[in-house]
Amino acid sequence: MLGTGVGIAVVVATFAFVLPRIADYRDVWGVVRTLSWTDVAVLAGATGLNLITFAPPWMAALPGLRFRQAFVVTQASTASTYVAPGGPAVGMALSFAMLRAWGFATSAVGLAVALTGVWNQLAMLAFPTIALGLLAFTGDSHAALDTIAAIGLATFLLVVASFAAGLSTAALARRVGDLAARIASWGRRLIRRRPVSWDGEAFVRFRHRTNRILARRWHVLTLATLAGQLTVFLVLLASLRAVDVSADDVSAVEAFAAWTLARLLGSIPITPGGLGVVELGLTTALVGFGGDQVEVVAAVLLYRAATIVPTLLIGLVAGITWRRYRPDDPPTAPAAGS
Repeated sequence: MLGTGVGIAVVVATFAFVLPRIADYRDVWGVVRTLSWTDVAVLAGATGLNLITFAPPWMAALPGLRFRQAFVVTQASTASTYVAPGGPAVGMALSFAMLRAWGFATSAVGLAVALTGVWNQLAMLAFPTIALGLLAFTGDSHAALDTIAAIGLATFLLVVASFAAGLSTAALARRVGDLAARIASWGRRLIRRRPVSWDGEAFVRFRHRTNRILARRWHVLTLATLAGQLTVFLVLLASLRAVDVSADDVSAVEAFAAWTLARLLGSIPITPGGLGVVELGLTTALVGFGGDQVEVVAAVLLYRAATIVPTLLIGLVAGITWRRYRPDDPPTAPAAGS
């Protein structure tokens, strides 16, 4: 209840008080009304391309998953993150439940959820550092991005090192698993639940399956994840250019830097889908780079509408009809030693 109250307060403060002080909504609407059919078509094309790229990472992480099923899962799960507090964890849980109900093996689904989640987080953490390097190359700078990029790089290296260490040896995976089981059992005892039934051997089996998948598909998963992330940025760039924020005002590199900053801030589960947080962070960064206030607010609202509304509508339909897309013969997970 406290988290919901804070989230509502952030959303109300952003859209009712902060953004109107940056640009009057009547002026913003006046800019939006000037969009040509060409601008609308380009923005719609970028949005459609972004929607299509939701599915491939899951297809790479879960052998046997077809595009249609992956599209339904990703749209429904992503839509849930926009309406429920908890951030990506909500979408991951819904993805797991849908795929299990379709008959995919628990171990295979758990691995796919973990891999897609880790790869998305790694991309999000790495992008600010890349943006900082691009800004330095072009002679620009941004104080907030410097700090965010440093934090993101440190976290990225920590996650990569931890993930690689956990996959390196079975003995280490077993020790980490035993420790995790003890911590989880301790937490469950606090809420009067039974200890967990798994131990370090579950981590050993997870390590084996992960290494087997990554040995064959790491490059496909990486490229698919990058495509899915960067097409979101493409929607932002199309929104900026549609409302006449030119490259002289905000270059593509500056827009990318602002986008990476807002994405990282929006990943903090304060509001569903980062609503309010992303808009405020993105607007502040783009105006700081030299964008006109009214045009920037118009572009940010267009961008958020294009990346949220279609997924909400498609996700709602997918959430109602998802059972009819069950694969005819979902594959089962191979034995741990195969």
